[in-house]
This record gives sequence, structure tokens and C-alpha cells, in this order.
Amino acid sequence: MNAAELALVRVPVPGDEDVPEYMRALERAAAYLPEEQLKLIRRAWAVGAAAHEGQLRKSGEPYITHPVAVACVLAEQKVDVETLVAAVLHDTIEDTPLTRDALAAEFGETVAELVEGVTKLDKLQFASRREADAESFRKMMLAMARDLRVILIKLADRLHNMRTLGAQSGEARGRIARETLEVYAPIAQRLGMNLIKSELQDLGFRALHPMRHRILDKHIRAQPMLRREAMAKIEAQLAQRLTKEGLSYRLVSRVKSPWSIYNKMRTETKTFAQVIDVFGFRVVVDKVADCYHALGVAHSVYKPVDGRFRDFIAIPKANGYQSLHTVLFGPYGSPIEVQIRTEEMDLIAERGIAAHWAYKHGGGGPNSAQQRAHSWISGLLEAQSGTGSSLEFLENVKVDLFPDEVYLFTPKGAIMSLPRNATAVDFAYAVHTDIGNRAVAARVDRRLVPLRTRLASGQTVEVVTAKSSQPRPQWLEFVVTGKARTAIRQQLKQLEHEDAVQLGHRMLDSALEDLDSSLERLPTTQLDAYLAEHRYPRLEALLADVALGNRMPAQVAQSLTHKAPPSGAPRTHERILITGAERGVVTFANCCMPIPGDDIMGYHTAGRGVVVHRIECPNVAEYRKSPERWVDIGWDREVTGDYNVALRFQVENRPGVLAQVAAAVAKAESNIDAVEYLERDTNVAVIQFAIEVRDRTHLADVIRRTRRLGVVHGVQRL
Repeated sequence: MNAAELALVRVPVPGDEDVPEYMRALERAAAYLPEEQLKLIRRAWAVGAAAHEGQLRKSGEPYITHPVAVACVLAEQKVDVETLVAAVLHDTIEDTPLTRDALAAEFGETVAELVEGVTKLDKLQFASRREADAESFRKMMLAMARDLRVILIKLADRLHNMRTLGAQSGEARGRIARETLEVYAPIAQRLGMNLIKSELQDLGFRALHPMRHRILDKHIRAQPMLRREAMAKIEAQLAQRLTKEGLSYRLVSRVKSPWSIYNKMRTETKTFAQVIDVFGFRVVVDKVADCYHALGVAHSVYKPVDGRFRDFIAIPKANGYQSLHTVLFGPYGSPIEVQIRTEEMDLIAERGIAAHWAYKHGGGGPNSAQQRAHSWISGLLEAQSGTGSSLEFLENVKVDLFPDEVYLFTPKGAIMSLPRNATAVDFAYAVHTDIGNRAVAARVDRRLVPLRTRLASGQTVEVVTAKSSQPRPQWLEFVVTGKARTAIRQQLKQLEHEDAVQLGHRMLDSALEDLDSSLERLPTTQLDAYLAEHRYPRLEALLADVALGNRMPAQVAQSLTHKAPPSGAPRTHERILITGAERGVVTFANCCMPIPGDDIMGYHTAGRGVVVHRIECPNVAEYRKSPERWVDIGWDREVTGDYNVALRFQVENRPGVLAQVAAAVAKAESNIDAVEYLERDTNVAVIQFAIEVRDRTHLADVIRRTRRLGVVHGVQRL
């Protein structure tokens, strides 16, 4: 230790009369600590003030006021003395002659390690400001893995910087606010520190969008009398019922922050009135059992909204957060959001990893929030140990901080964000609508996968396309993004219209043949008169209506030719052949599941087009009663697509049989959609498989392969 360092650490500790007000505020906030620990904090302040002597903040205040304010933020979280001492000294290694060794000698190894963990890397040279920030962040995360208190100090440091952001230039304000919203607020949320997260978000929002923040804040404060009365009435009714049930509770109403309102308005495209008209209450009780008791009380006061109950007590969030969430139908037509939790859960929800010290100052084992935080950081660092650059590491951390979004990489390394549960189809449409329309498969981390595959953060996705490919209606069952859904529907509508026009043309021509006519031979005046009478802008619209079953082809043919159908004469027109690719105008009945090669008939259904049945289908007898809706159809030579079929297997009832049958079906290159046990006794089981096949030949191959299994006693197509 050199002379300058010795002089700094031997600074005398001032008496009470010489302690400035900002330091008194810290001591009042840390009053939960024993007297000797408070003396240690004052000692740290004396050393820090001497080390920072002559340094000023951009606001003109002495620099030491900043680290003391950071310690104040942490004292409000009731952390241990080592964290407070490190907070007071957190900028000394970076900005003063004091070294790590001097701090370790004076205040112990733990304090020195915490200060070093928070210290930035400004002494090193980096290619850009972004790279320097990213490397500092990586170093901080490594220090966090050793001691979580590093991030507590860093978050408090960021919070005080945000509170005093006004002294910074406009450019710096925007950069710091954006970084706060993108990295530090999500870290606070990930660590369960709700109070700090909420303030960071609000301050970041105010700095980035001051006008929007001002307008929302003004609207929130100017609550109409009706809303205040409604809040009071709901609170009184809940309190009355909870008291009658003998529960010891604390009931508080929750006011939404400008940031949460802004986010909800933006992401859910809601108006301010729709967002603000949601009443929020929190019920804090003594025991876990009381939480469920209080839930029952709340549901008896107001009816719950179906599907909006979440039990985060039984299944905590990733950051250790526990609570019951329910939404009730309010008395004014507005929903009431209610959170129910114990005092300990409330403390952890508000303070997260800092809650541990609030219970036991420096002693005892870590709480669940701390254990989860440790495992999260360890996993993060382990997964990123091979990461090349700090910028890449920072991006990967951002990916992990947004569990409601997945961050994906294109083959060229660009990052795309999609909602949770997004599939390869969502990704394809996010890249470009044409890519989505022509997608046939995807490569995820170089492995070929189906388009319905759900994607996870960090994966590299490449879409495989084909010029002849087109969207399928089934895609709508699993896509999650609005862009994909809209684009698929639009394309299907266009394809459906084209298919409908083609099929309608064939059906109307077929009906006209019975009357010795055709569309080509019809006089133009007759056709135009019919279209005008029924308000069809073009012939294509009429043909699509015919295909969709909204107009019967025989009736249209009679109106166009002014001829009655020939009595008793057999119809001689050709069958209408289908390929299976006619989207939206030809559907295959679930009652009999026809596949290419089956003898089939078509039944014209309003709005659905032609529904195809097998000739031996039990429902056909009923359809024969309406001959005008009967459509004579057959399979074309070239048939495309996979078709659903159900098979019933009678098998031996022993372990492993289901796997053997499934493997045989898969070897026949058939997809299994569903499996269901129908019957079971001691010796025999009946299993039903829903599978996809190309045609009767393919189905015969599946049946043949499964019959060869010794455990299969019989196979029957349903």
C-alpha cells in the first residue's frame, strides 16, 4: 500500500455534528443494522469522501453524494452491511487512487471483490462505445455468478443515475434510457426485484418519450370521480367479506404506471380508457392456505372471468415470484385484477433476491429467488463460455431476459424477435411474405424440421422454399403472429377463389350439358342479363358461388337456357375429377374419411362447397334424398396431398406394444396424428390411430406392415 493509499484509509471518521444531511439519510435508512455496522458504513463514507475529494457530478454536487445515494437505495431494500459499504465505495477503484488491495486491507476481501465486480473497464481500449459497454456488462455478469450482491449495487447505481439523468446531454440521456429499458429493467424483473424494475421502466420511459409520459401521467392523476368511487366500493366489498371470513389480511389497490399503460396500449392495440378501466387489488395474507381461502372469498364477491386464473404459488415464475392471479367481473362492467399472496411472497415479489437480507441480515440460506438467479446466471455463463465477442454475449443475455419473446438468427446473423411459441412459418413470414407463401420446410441449427416446429431463443433458422409451394389452411392452426395469419388468409382466399372459379366452371358446364348447352354456346346477352339480375360483377363471381354451394348448378343452368330438365332421361355428362388440391371448395368428410382410390360421391353444401364421402358411407343414404345436391365426382390421375384415415388395432395388452405399432406405421412413411385406447382387458387392448396416407396403396402398405407384428391380432379401417 503506497503513501497516498495509506493517507486515504487513515482518514479520521467525523463526529455526528460534521456528518452532512445526505449521509444522515443513509444512516436513517440503515437503522435496521447494529450500531457497530453503522460505524463501519460511516468509516466507508469518510474513506470514499476523501478519495473522491474535488470530483463533482455533472449537476455540480460533490461526487460522493452519488455512491451514498446508491447505498440509500439498497438500505431501503434492507441489504447486509458489506453490500452497503461496497456501494459507498463502488467507484473508488475506477475513479480514485485507491486500489483493490487497499480496500481489502481496510474493509475485507468480500467488499473489495464486490467493488471490483461493479467497476467498469474504462482503462482498456475498445473499438467502439458499444463494445466497451458490452465487455463491462460481461465482466459484471461473471462477478454476479460469484456474488449476486454485485448486481444489487449495479441496479441501485443505475436507478440513481436515472433519477439524476437531467444533467446529461440529450444524446447520452437517450442512450442510457434505452439501455435501462433493454437490459437493466429486464434484469431486475428476471431477479424478481419488482420495485426497482418499475421505477427503472418509468424513468426510462420518461427520458425516452417525455411528452408521452407527461400526457399519460396527467391522465392517470386526473382520475374521474366515478372511477374513484368504483375503486372505493370494490375495496369496501372485498374488505367486508374478507373480515367476515376471519382472515387477517392487508388489502391495497394497485395503480398502473405510465410505462405499463403505454406498453399495453401499444402491444394490445387498446385505447387509454380500455387500459385504465381495469381495477387492480392486492390481498396479502399470513399463510399459503389463507391465499386459497381469500381466492374463494374474492370469487364469491364477484364472478371470476373464465380462463384468467393463474396459480403461481404451485408453479412459481422463473424468478421465484409466487402469487395467485384472478380476474373478476366488476360491478361497472370493468375487470378487476386481484393478486393474492403471503407477506413473504409479497416481499420476494417486490425485492426479489434482495428479500433474503430483509429477513436475516447476512445469515441463513438463500431464498428461492436467489437460488433461481444463481442457476440462471450459471447456465447463461456456461452456455456463453464459447461466445466470441462481448456484443454477442450481451445480445444473448437480452434474448434470455425476454421470456415472452424468442430471439432468432437468420443465416446471415441478423436477429429477429417473435412472440413465444412462434413457429418456422411465423419466422418465414417475418422475413418476407413471399418467403412464407413459398415455404416447404425449415432448417433450425442446420437440421431439417417441419414448418410447424416451435422455435426457441438463440436458434438459427433458414427457410426452405419452392416456387410451386403454396400456403395450407392447416398453417392457421399453429401460427401465432398476426402478420403470418393475415398473409396466409389472404393467399388462401385468392387460391380458394381461383379453385372455386375452376370447379364452378366445370360444375355449371356439366349441368348445361344436360340441357344441350355450354357456357361457350350461351348467347352473351342471356349471360349478361342473368349476371345483372343477380348482381354479379363478373362471371367469375357466379362460378365461385356455384362451387361454394351458394347456388345449385342445375338451377343456374335452367335459368340461363330457359329450359326445363329432360324428364326421365339419364344424365350423360362426364364426372368431375378432383386432385385434392382444391382449397376451400372441396372438403373430405370426417364420418368416412375418403382417400384416393375409394369410390366417392360429392354432396353440395351451402358455404362449404362439395363435401366428399365414400360410396359405402352410412350417411350417403340420407344424402340420396336430395338428388339436386348430388355431385358426380371421381379422382383425377394426378392426386396430391396427404389424407386422414382412422385404423383400429386389436393388440396384446402388454408394455411396449403401442411403440411397436407406432414404429411400423412410421416405417411405412405415414404420419400419426392421434392415438387413443378404446378398450382394455387383461389380455387384449383396442387402439385407434389417426394417420395420414397418400392413397389406398399407401394405406394397404401400412396395414400389411402392422399385421406382420406378432402382437397385432387384427387391423380394421374405420
